[in-house]
Amino acid sequence: MGDAARNVDQRKPKEICLKDICFRAVRKHFAALGIQAILDLPAPLIKDLLPHLTICQLDELQPTLNQRGISTRSGWVGILQDMCGPNHVIDLHTEEEAKHEVMRMLFTIVFYGFTNNFVKRNIANLNTPSFLWAAAKCIRHFLLTTSLHKPLQSLTAEQRPLLNLLEKRIRSVGVSQSIDLSKRKTQTALYVLHRLLDHGVAKELVVHVQCPVVLAWLLHGRGSQYVNPELKNVMGSKKANCVSQAASASADEASCSSGVETRTSEDQDDEVTPCKQLKLDSVAVKGEESGKAKLTVDPHILCQKFTPCDGPSVGACPWGQIHCLEIRQCGSDSLRVLNSALPTFFCLRSLTLHSFLIFRDSDVLGLARTLKQLSESSHSSLTDLSISVLPYTELVEILLDASPNVTSLHVEIQTLVWGQRFTPHHPRTAESDMSELPLEKLTVKVAELQTDLHVITSVLRRSPRLTTLHIAGMRLPTGSSQSQLLTTLIESNHFLRSLNLEDVKLSDCLPEILKLLRACRLEELRFNDCRLLEKWSDKEEGLKQLVAALKRVSSLHTLSLAQNRLAKNVCVLAELFSGCSPNSVRRLDISSNFIQPAELLEFAKRLRTHRPPHQLTLDLRKNPGDRDPDTWKTAIKRLRPFCVLLVEGWVSTNTMADHISNM
Repeated sequence: MGDAARNVDQRKPKEICLKDICFRAVRKHFAALGIQAILDLPAPLIKDLLPHLTICQLDELQPTLNQRGISTRSGWVGILQDMCGPNHVIDLHTEEEAKHEVMRMLFTIVFYGFTNNFVKRNIANLNTPSFLWAAAKCIRHFLLTTSLHKPLQSLTAEQRPLLNLLEKRIRSVGVSQSIDLSKRKTQTALYVLHRLLDHGVAKELVVHVQCPVVLAWLLHGRGSQYVNPELKNVMGSKKANCVSQAASASADEASCSSGVETRTSEDQDDEVTPCKQLKLDSVAVKGEESGKAKLTVDPHILCQKFTPCDGPSVGACPWGQIHCLEIRQCGSDSLRVLNSALPTFFCLRSLTLHSFLIFRDSDVLGLARTLKQLSESSHSSLTDLSISVLPYTELVEILLDASPNVTSLHVEIQTLVWGQRFTPHHPRTAESDMSELPLEKLTVKVAELQTDLHVITSVLRRSPRLTTLHIAGMRLPTGSSQSQLLTTLIESNHFLRSLNLEDVKLSDCLPEILKLLRACRLEELRFNDCRLLEKWSDKEEGLKQLVAALKRVSSLHTLSLAQNRLAKNVCVLAELFSGCSPNSVRRLDISSNFIQPAELLEFAKRLRTHRPPHQLTLDLRKNPGDRDPDTWKTAIKRLRPFCVLLVEGWVSTNTMADHISNM
């Protein structure tokens, strides 16, 4: 028996090498072999093969393998690891999540001709119509990059079937660069936007740039009844009608095309020439030579212009509706365009505004007035509002009073000058202070030396239906405590299911935390960077009290105590799963807690004694495992049978973790 075992060990490296050679051959000759030949393999061998296949091969095999009960997740995760590197944590639990992430990351890169190391290694398998087609079936967001004209032009020519597919799949459209409405190449980008937003199913729009007239074009006819005067001048309604007739019936009146004057001779090198517009273009070229060409930006005219001669009749173009709008660079000019459109923007459900500079209070008050006008209509649909960065905490209630139907609010606040406070132009009444709000989700991220806690607690008291709360960075005057915040939650927010307190000092709030755990049926609890143990005289005993209270919350499935300097006290957390009624936590985050390898090993021993009833996702990132790699690996090995581990190759000596975690 000993000789036989030794012979097996000696053959094993060769067998592994031979298997890899066979897998590479399958990848290379996949088309010749056919799907059925692969499906005839034993299931364990198919699972070993998956990480060796290309993206298109995985996509082709997935439906049939799923029917056999075989998941392709390992193949997609293998691709992600190859793309992101071995130290990248992949926190994706299903094959669809992993597949979508692969396609999302690669589609934009390949479509626009960008590159990275992964693309260079796999260019033969990626630079193909079949990959773009497979990815387009999976992705939900399309990013428009106007500086790269040829890829967009291809969607009006040889890649038109891809555009048809994107119409049916894309839910969200992003505009990443400014669009110059005076250039002929711009028409291609506007046409693609029209197809996705008006003919397609996209209802979400993300604008990454500060360009008011382009924002007006994007909003025009897609929900609001307002017509921007500047855009109206650019559109040129009378001449637009003339070109519409010319495009559908006769090219003789092409000189009536509408738009802005421009010199576009430099844009003619790769200009698409739809066959339906040959005469139109010849006239336009003459106009360009004289420097007096007129370019249309009317989406319906563009649709007729770019329709191929052998394609179906265009007919009347529909207008899409924007349900979710996000403006990533919202300056005062863009805000003025938006404020004009908002009062009649009845289909808008979600609005996100972000400015790299702090909003002026006058801009925020102007926004509040238009939100108030919108809310006064029974047709208003707006329920989600996100704004950053506000100059004062007091503006939170003003925005909520202006939008009484909002159920989800996300705000970020940064005070410019210490001690500067906000004085409302119109004093708020006692009635508005007491009126109930339908708020269900609230996120407040603060960057202030001191926060007026009264504003936050007032909103909480007015929001009895609140289910999700996230507060970050809230600092109080010296001598004050966050216990008032927790007490308000206990008294007013009994429906709270998810609580996330981040960078909020809770070291003197253990009694209130214990009461809160008894008062609310929490499902998610996150105390990240809350200095929990900082003032506890007996840290282990205090943590035991917290664990005992957590065990009684049967609804809790997610617990995060990241960045709280747990260190050796982490072992106490294993008691969560002890006794006859173990906790139902499925996800535990103890990252950034300066847990040494020996301490993790002890935690692993205790957790093996009190095994979680469900598979536990355990986040161990940014703990100094490199201080004793062998012990750390032993601990990891003991945890793997019942944990999904999130770890990375973090080098602790490159940071101040030692100093900070022991202060």
